[in-house]
Parts: sequence; C-alpha cells; structure tokens
Amino acid sequence: MSIREKLLNKTNAAFVAFMALGFALPSQEGSRSLFAYGLAAALQLLFWARLALCRGDGGGGRGSDKARVTGDVVFLCLLLLFAWEAATAKFALLDHFLYPAPGEVAALFIEDFPNLISGLLSSLKILGTGYVLAVLTGVPLGLVVGWNRRLYQVAKPVTKMLGAIPPIVYIPYAIAILPTFRSASVFIIFIGSFWPIFINTLNGVFDVDRRLIDSARAINVSPADMLTRVILPGTIPSIMSGATIGLSFSFILLTSAEMIGATNGMGWYVKYFSDFANYPKVIVGIVFIGLVVSVITFFFERLERYLLRWR
Repeated sequence: MSIREKLLNKTNAAFVAFMALGFALPSQEGSRSLFAYGLAAALQLLFWARLALCRGDGGGGRGSDKARVTGDVVFLCLLLLFAWEAATAKFALLDHFLYPAPGEVAALFIEDFPNLISGLLSSLKILGTGYVLAVLTGVPLGLVVGWNRRLYQVAKPVTKMLGAIPPIVYIPYAIAILPTFRSASVFIIFIGSFWPIFINTLNGVFDVDRRLIDSARAINVSPADMLTRVILPGTIPSIMSGATIGLSFSFILLTSAEMIGATNGMGWYVKYFSDFANYPKVIVGIVFIGLVVSVITFFFERLERYLLRWR
C-alpha cells in the first residue's frame, strides 16, 4: 500500500467516524452540531486538496513528506474534534457553561468574524510598529556594538542585566507614564523584541568567518562596507533567530497588554468576554489568536527561508 493510500485511509476513517457519531446520536440543545460537521468536512477537503497538489511526487520526495505531515495534522484535528463533540454535544460529559460544543464555537466564530477582524487590525498596528522599531534599532546597534570591541565590553554587562528582565513587568508602569495605551503597548513590544534581536545580532557578529574579515581588510574595505557587505550577510542566520524569538514575545506581550488596558484588539476580545463569563466567545478569541499567530509565523518562515536560501 502506498503512502498516499495509507494517508487517505487514515483520514477518511477519522472523518467517517466523526460523521457517523454526528448522525447516529442526537445532539444536546444549543450545540449547533451542523457547524461542527462543516468544520470536519472543511478539514477533509483541505487534506484532499493538499494530496492532489502533491500527486506528482509519487511515493517519495518533499511533496509526499508535506502530504504526510498534512495528513497527520488533519487526522489529529479530526480526533480532537471527535472527542470534543462526543464529550459536549453528544454525551454532555462536560459542563456546557465552561465547555461549549465545537459547533457552537464554529458558529460564533463565523457570526463574530467582522469584530475579530477589527480587533486583528488594531492589534497588528501596535504589533507592527513596535516590532519594526525593534528590528530597525536592534540590528544596526548589534552590528556596530559587536564589531567594536570596546563598545561590546561596555554593552555586555548591561545586556545581561536588562535583557534578563521580563518585559511584561513594564506594562503597568508604561501604561501609567505614557500618554496613550497605544504608545505604551508599542513601547512594551519594542522592549520585548529589541533584546532578543540585539543579543542575537551581537553574538552573530562573532560567528562570522574571520577569514572573510581578514580578506576584506587585506583589500582595504571601508568600515561601512565591512559592516554591510561582510558582517551583515554572515550575521543574517543569527538575526533571523533573534527576530523569531522577538516575534513570539511580541504576541505574548501584545495580548497581555490588551488584557490590561485596551478597548479593542485580540487580547481585549478574550478579556472582555471572560469578564461576562461568555466562555464560547472566549474560546473563539483563543482559536482566532492561534490561527493568526500560525499564519504570521508561516509567512515569517517563508521570509527566513528566502533570506537564507544560500545555505
């Protein structure tokens, strides 16, 4: 049996089992199970589409590896959806107040999608501003300080002390002293992103092949060209590593800050409805944040792969 057939059999079995559960047993009132069935069908269609795109690889190659991963992920999602639906909508094993059925969450997700997008745009404005500022300051400073031994010796103890402070502790103070919540949030995200980017850039300078530096010096390369054409390309892997860590911190700090003092945004959405004990919408907000982070991370990884294609 080929890999493709095994993947099809596995996911098809999970999908059929879920649909059989749905139509064989009655659902609890208010569970809106049709939306759960639609979600399961969408996952299965996603897998079939992915498998069709990888058809040209036969039984091996990168395409088959991607199809295998997609099949495993879809299979796991269907199993989790099966367990969630059974424990809530079918057998009521969990308290409906705290654990809404997947169909109810899916329906609310669709109904409240415009509000979710509005919150996303508000969050991305803050996130983008703070993160871009961190990149624009952390990378050049890291290159200059890492290249200058005297500056490095001064910056090293300062970096060890300030970089170790959890950025989240600045949130109450930043909100108190800065004029607006937006400026406070940008500052917090900037601090949280800056240190990983700066420290990794700093360390990346020392990983540059010294033979390249000596060769550049031998042909009298100017300091500016040394930094931009020799040091910077060799430091990109470390920069991307720090940028990835900084991006993860940014999402954590953004949602934390929005839970404290925002009037819009992804974190505010979760906090607002949790205050009213509207847990179905709390789960909607959590799922939405997870999807947004996954999408942004996907494109960030694509960017990293492009910048490091020479490796």
